[in-house]
Amino acid sequence: MSRIETLIEEFCPDGVEFRPMGEVGVLVRGNGMPKTDFTEEGIGCIHYGQVYTHFRTWAKDTKSFVLPAVAAKLAKVDPGDLVITNTSENVEDVCKAVAWLGDAQVVTGGHATVFKHQQDPKFLSYYLQTAEFFAKKKKHATGTKVIDVSANSLAKIEIPVPPLEVQREIVRILDTFTELEAELEAELEAELEARERQYQHYRNSFLTFPNEVPTASLGDLGIIFGGLTGKTKLDFEGSGNADFVTYMDIFGRSSITEGSGRVTVSPGERQTRVRRGDILFTASSETADEVGMSSVVTREHDQALYLNSFCFGFRPHDSSVWIDEFATHLFRSEGVRRQIVRTASGVTRFNISKDRFRRIVVPVPPHHDQRRLSAFLDKLDALVNDLSVGLPAELAARRQQYEHYRDRLLTFEEAMS
Repeated sequence: MSRIETLIEEFCPDGVEFRPMGEVGVLVRGNGMPKTDFTEEGIGCIHYGQVYTHFRTWAKDTKSFVLPAVAAKLAKVDPGDLVITNTSENVEDVCKAVAWLGDAQVVTGGHATVFKHQQDPKFLSYYLQTAEFFAKKKKHATGTKVIDVSANSLAKIEIPVPPLEVQREIVRILDTFTELEAELEAELEAELEARERQYQHYRNSFLTFPNEVPTASLGDLGIIFGGLTGKTKLDFEGSGNADFVTYMDIFGRSSITEGSGRVTVSPGERQTRVRRGDILFTASSETADEVGMSSVVTREHDQALYLNSFCFGFRPHDSSVWIDEFATHLFRSEGVRRQIVRTASGVTRFNISKDRFRRIVVPVPPHHDQRRLSAFLDKLDALVNDLSVGLPAELAARRQQYEHYRDRLLTFEEAMS
């Protein structure tokens, strides 16, 4: 018999009592507190959006603060209280909770409810993550684009209230599982980062050539063409008469085989169609290190394909100057990237200077060397990509296992009234 079973047998042999949340504690609906109220210091505050993006099951520190005068008008969160979200874009996320375990009182604002109670705060926060609670809150959810579960509706939802001894033992076990999950996530991310660094090291080493390898400036090797102008209508509904490549397509992928959106190009507009062998670049970025990221078009597109604004393309005069696979590695290598970054200027946003870009000098090794180097680098790149798919899959499997065990621990036989 497990420790929990022993405690249940001792303290609640006839089952666990289920009670409406409104009877278990007091629900206080928050109000106000837009992000413009945030200050560098003052009274700690928990914004409802941060419950989704920043906090997990519990917290001891806040991310944001408000002035005392603002805090005086907001809902108070005492140590041990839960902050529960009331609105979300989907049913899955609404009613996400964080238990406040800090030493001082903090505040919260609109779209959140403070749950004041005498139970173990972590136990309640864990329970609100279960499939059982999901089924209950779903019955009270209203809205279409924005999902809402009001404080009044929360008060009607019945939750298990086992003795504190049982609650604390369940929390002890789930805290251990949560810690193990966090350690696993850190280990997997560290492994992926190490493999990426290894790939970058070999790529930079192999793409640094001796002096006898021919070089040329980009201005001598080809032409630069721009992306779509403001006259061209982007269509995110999926219609339009052509495809286009976005800024994020280039930033996130070293090779382009198709577009990710549709666009309407009017007859007579002077736009350059993208074709295989073109090298596409991001034209600006908020940081100098991220400006001028590249992607090579490695397949001829069946339909008209265009480059979105905030980007530009480079087209070699001779399409055979580099094989596609080699170019994908070359223009992301450290030596070429360093030159690209030097062409950018700006303060709050960095923009590529086309004139300076044309003066970038790049190697043009023989095709047999390009094939040999790209074949090796492709294998390393594939290994990293396999890890970037496999490691998150492993983490997702562990999380699913944890959630299954958590839900079992938080499922009780209800006491007969």
